[in-house]
Amino acid sequence: MYLNDEGEYGKYIIQELHDPQIGTPEFREMYKRFSKRILWVDDEVCPGAFQMNTAWYFAVPEKDPVFEEHTHDSDELIGFIGSDPDDPYNLNGEIMVTLNGEEHLLTKTSIIFCPAGMPHMRVSIRRVDKPIFHFSVVMATKYDNGAYGE
Repeated sequence: MYLNDEGEYGKYIIQELHDPQIGTPEFREMYKRFSKRILWVDDEVCPGAFQMNTAWYFAVPEKDPVFEEHTHDSDELIGFIGSDPDDPYNLNGEIMVTLNGEEHLLTKTSIIFCPAGMPHMRVSIRRVDKPIFHFSVVMATKYDNGAYGE
């Protein structure tokens, strides 16, 4: 038995943040004030991997919207997960997202499927009562056409 990422196949276990340094320097500083990125994986971190980001949202950012609507050439899954183990479907916050310009106010734990080419994710984080776990998975080896203020 190997511990954590040891052994021949341990290279497929990502346990440290490989910060992608995406977005402008101003955006990256602002992002740190409302969230904490946990792990990021893509083809540069683990050859052959598709892209995934994980983070905790813990405050309302000063920029609204924090992300602009954008598209990708690949499908994407986006999640906002409440952190109360006794009430896991309660987001304990409010996040407004857009799907092709249509606004949705999320108050429940949610996973959103965004087909390739569909404009999505103008995001306003309106309220955070308890930390919200966020993830996104782009079915491509790199994050492209993003909303990170570039």
